[in-house]
Amino acid sequence: MIDANALADWEGALRRARQFSPFLCNALDRQPDLATILAQGDGVAALDFARAAGRDLADTGISLRRERLALSTALAVGDLAGAFPVGQVMTELSSFADRALDRAIAAAIHKRVPDAQSAGMIGIALGKHGACELNYSSDIDPILLYDPETLPRRERDEPGEAAQRYAREIVRLMSDVTDEGYVFRVDLRLRPASEISPLAISLGAALSHYESSALTWERAAFIRARAAAGDIEAGQSFLTAIRPFVWRRSLDFGAIDEISRLTSQIRKTYKGPVQPGPEYNVKQGRGGIREVEFFAQTHQLIHGGRDPSLRPRGTRPALGALAAAGIIADEDAGVLGDCYDRLRVIEHRLQMVNDHQTHTLPDAAAIENVAQLSGYADGAALLGDLGEISAQVAERFDTLIDPDNSAHDGQAQTGGLSKDLRQLGFKNPEALEARIQSWTDGHIRTLKSSAAINAFEAILPSLLEAFAEAPNPGKAILRWETLLTKAPSAINLFRLLEARPGLFEQLVNILTLAEPLADKLGRRPELLDTLFDRSAFDLPGDVAELTASMAGNDPDIDYERKLDRIRIVTGEKRFALGAQLIQAAHDPLEIAEGLARVAEAALSVAARAASEEFASVHGHIAGSEMMIIGLGRFGGGALTHASDLDIVYVFSGAHDQESDGKRPLGATLYYNRLAQRISGAMSVPTAEGALYEVDTRLRPLGAQGPLAVSVESFAKYQREDAWTWEHMALARSRVLVGSPKAKAELDRIIQSVLAAPRDADKLREDVLKMRAEMAAHKPAKGSLDAKLQRGGLVDLEFLVHFLQLREGIALVPDLTAAIAGLVAAGHLSQPIREAHLMMTRLLVAGRLLAPDLEKPSPAAARALAKACGAKNFAELVEKFAAARHSVARNWKSVFGLELEITE
Repeated sequence: MIDANALADWEGALRRARQFSPFLCNALDRQPDLATILAQGDGVAALDFARAAGRDLADTGISLRRERLALSTALAVGDLAGAFPVGQVMTELSSFADRALDRAIAAAIHKRVPDAQSAGMIGIALGKHGACELNYSSDIDPILLYDPETLPRRERDEPGEAAQRYAREIVRLMSDVTDEGYVFRVDLRLRPASEISPLAISLGAALSHYESSALTWERAAFIRARAAAGDIEAGQSFLTAIRPFVWRRSLDFGAIDEISRLTSQIRKTYKGPVQPGPEYNVKQGRGGIREVEFFAQTHQLIHGGRDPSLRPRGTRPALGALAAAGIIADEDAGVLGDCYDRLRVIEHRLQMVNDHQTHTLPDAAAIENVAQLSGYADGAALLGDLGEISAQVAERFDTLIDPDNSAHDGQAQTGGLSKDLRQLGFKNPEALEARIQSWTDGHIRTLKSSAAINAFEAILPSLLEAFAEAPNPGKAILRWETLLTKAPSAINLFRLLEARPGLFEQLVNILTLAEPLADKLGRRPELLDTLFDRSAFDLPGDVAELTASMAGNDPDIDYERKLDRIRIVTGEKRFALGAQLIQAAHDPLEIAEGLARVAEAALSVAARAASEEFASVHGHIAGSEMMIIGLGRFGGGALTHASDLDIVYVFSGAHDQESDGKRPLGATLYYNRLAQRISGAMSVPTAEGALYEVDTRLRPLGAQGPLAVSVESFAKYQREDAWTWEHMALARSRVLVGSPKAKAELDRIIQSVLAAPRDADKLREDVLKMRAEMAAHKPAKGSLDAKLQRGGLVDLEFLVHFLQLREGIALVPDLTAAIAGLVAAGHLSQPIREAHLMMTRLLVAGRLLAPDLEKPSPAAARALAKACGAKNFAELVEKFAAARHSVARNWKSVFGLELEITE
């Protein structure tokens, strides 16, 4: 046997290390004793020195960092000298990773529980670490497990809490970069359900995951798993327990399809150069390291369940075992094994330059530097060697992708989707292709199983076609991605969308046309459930029915859960109404009324829940109650999806009364605090999100006055002190909460205030002044602003309220009915009725389909026109202009003034 050390060029290796590797040059200067040993050509002594470096230091972090630096230096120079073959380098690095992780586990436990053993905390090595094939600047991907029964912990610590504390300390000890460097970067993302799980997983939870819900890629990861640190015996028992999960005696077709998909994904996800050169990735590129590893692992997964001899962790041993069993050709095993070693050597040389975890070839000048470091004549020689290696690997990996075609050129494996995306008109299709493919790489919980992926891929072409036509394709795709990420489950949804084209169309319209609805869906994916039922397009029932639905039938649930239920039901109803609107399933006027009924029911249930909760502490006030008045669009019974709720709190009874609870309050303080509670119940976000914005500024004295006033104070203020604009607001008031008797009394007061005689000239002056000020301070926000454009709904409402107050007729909060009454009395022309309905439709539909109040995308414009009963968007614009001119004509007729309408 030839002694590699005897043939080694230690002097040349040291010279090249100092000249071409800034990291090694610095490391040698920091460790002169080690540099002397290496100059003497004693590789065994150098490794012994490295293993002992930092051994006497009490600080585990510093000790491990000293050992790591010395070992990196010794292995690199020995590698460059030709004394240490790549297999030895990988084994030494992996053994050090075992030692480091084991010591970090012990130190973490000892820090919290002095003198405790490392029982109950387990480090499972995966990937190259598990296979004892770590690269020169590798990170490690362990899974940290713990046994709740044996884990050392303080008496007051729960096992799970202690385990997470230890896990954080382990990562800190290993990964933090200090003046001494680092040990290993620790990546824990291969743990079960990493996006939601803690850093350390209990043995029971891990077993349950791998027995019930683990995926094919996780099986592949465990081919190379081993118990590496901590409680080794417990770790080995765990791996024995999950062996049937990893090594199945028979594969189902779904698993075989998944293996095929993962294999193809190796090529599809790589976007770098096909041939070695700058930016070529020796790990992920065509013919690179990963293709050799996956070639072996794929055959192991398929055949290893029936033949235990096919289960070696290392890549070269696995290839040898597969050849011995006749699964692959001897020549293929030999070629791939040799190529693997040569690729790993080049990988190590790339990383030695600056101790960076890189696999990508740098620019030409830097390639020359790597070549000189490695002993090649020049960069061209390095690239030529790498080209020969990668071609041999790629040729064999091609047969794994497609056994019937071994002549792939590499390009055929990529670009198909990006070509389709380009044809659909997407910008930057290559980046979008990478994003789409990332959805199925395992990080999205709902797209981990092969069944879910298959169901998703079935709808993907139609989905992309729909997104391509969206007003903002990028934003639509982002919303879809958010939905995928947050959804609790996806497979049933995908299959349902495939089976029901109408449902698919609804979802696409929501994501592409209605930004407010799409945003809600992104925050609460469960809202999709409201579309599954055939009754999703039924308008909501009456207020009593909605109230019963929100209140539920469980009287014992706590206050927070009551508020959550209101938000759940309200959110579902509002979302369904939005879907109905963009599908033009109902007239926007009916949608507006439905939204108002939902809000009224929510207010009723929230007021009752808040009152009961408040009374549990402060009691009740005899013969007294809270009433709530709705004003504006809420009072008029026609809301939009963007409406806030204008309300006023009024209470009955005398000021000098007191509540009868454990903590009694005077009447005024009682009802003002209760009003705050009710407003909070309606507006404060809970676990189920927000509900409504509540506006109480229309109360007597506005923001300066008390939140709740007595009936007597309300009546006195409205009769003696209220401004004209307050009476105009009162014209659209409706008592929403209160007993029938109390409601009737308050309605009588409101009607008497509205019907009181007025000075017509003073009223006209006030109304015109207010409208002028409003126009100056609140101009229209866009060409489709049906509310604030001159001749729009605000001008129409000013007209109506002026005539209601001047004539003392048509004093109803429903604006449609009020206009009808004024038309019948001859104060407004007949066409204004249709103008009002047309602009109200535009207001309601525009809040979803044109939220910025400007002309939306062609698709949204078509949907908006359809919702408003127009043939197309151009006709919608014409109808809007005609409606505004109708208002202007009535404005001139009533006020004697021209209303300037800009087109």
